[in-house]
Amino acid sequence: MAQNRSSSNNLVVPQARNAIEQLKFEVAQELGIQLPADGYQGNMTSYENGSIGGYITKRLVEIAEQQLAGRTR
Repeated sequence: MAQNRSSSNNLVVPQARNAIEQLKFEVAQELGIQLPADGYQGNMTSYENGSIGGYITKRLVEIAEQQLAGRTR
């Protein structure tokens, strides 16, 4: 059976794609994780990918909370 390789990670706001990518690289650098230059993350561990995703989510929640409170980052 063939694997479906299409991504289910569709952005609600497609114009945010570059900002999300930049955030991914910032978080990886802060965590000391080297992202592959070719963009393929399939050889990275689940722990590494999960850490990056978790910290991105944490950062996005912080940004949203600040905006809801009337402050911007």
